Amino acid sequence: MVTSNLRYLRKKAGYTQAQLAEKLDIKRSLVGAYEEGRAEPKLSTLVNIANLFSISLDDLITLDLSNNTGQGIAQKSGEGKLRVLAITVDGNDKENIELVPLKASAGYLNGYADPEFIEELPRFRLPMLGNSGTFRAFEINGDSMLPITSGTVIVGRFVEDWKTIKDGTPCIIVSQKEGVVFKRIYNKLQDTAVLRLHSDNPVYSPYELHVEDILEIWEARSYISSTFPIADLSLDKLSSIVLDLQKEMQKLKKVD
Repeated sequence: MVTSNLRYLRKKAGYTQAQLAEKLDIKRSLVGAYEEGRAEPKLSTLVNIANLFSISLDDLITLDLSNNTGQGIAQKSGEGKLRVLAITVDGNDKENIELVPLKASAGYLNGYADPEFIEELPRFRLPMLGNSGTFRAFEINGDSMLPITSGTVIVGRFVEDWKTIKDGTPCIIVSQKEGVVFKRIYNKLQDTAVLRLHSDNPVYSPYELHVEDILEIWEARSYISSTFPIADLSLDKLSSIVLDLQKEMQKLKKVD
């Protein structure tokens, strides 16, 4: 609701995004991010917006101000849930790539839409990715996507419309049920409202995740790893090595 209301109030007052940013004492890029639903204003900013346009904070948050009847409907995604994306920007008003390390993965499930939580994450930039989209980096765990190993950082581009994801696309999926996982997506949203998640390692079986359980999806666009690929080693061979290691570990545990 804040997204549509802010855009409506700004245009009604005749302000540009830059002019509104100056009045609110924030960066212009943040006004754009708020209006596009890619970030959520802090409480102090919401109060300033309400004061600037002489409306109540409650009306700003709960009512559709562009509707004369006052009976607004929150803007929702194609999947039926409101999604707010918090971001950070650098000194040149360019979006950063925030890094979600393994130790922060659990906290991310609760803080993914909290600007203060996102501001505490490490951040960097990769110029080769360009400016077409919002990017975030996630450190992955496990061997389900070999030859990409545990500890690799996957850089993903935020997916706004999940129905556009093509089958076989590698993505970071954030959900309350599974946490942060890296899988290939097979899109069944139109038919059954689920995504089918596949691992590249055949040891792991595919499984389905219902749309209502999903919080965010980031299409994998790049990765950063300190482990170099082993030459002339097929995925089947890697899987075999992992299985052998797992069997050896089980034997050692039994001996202990």
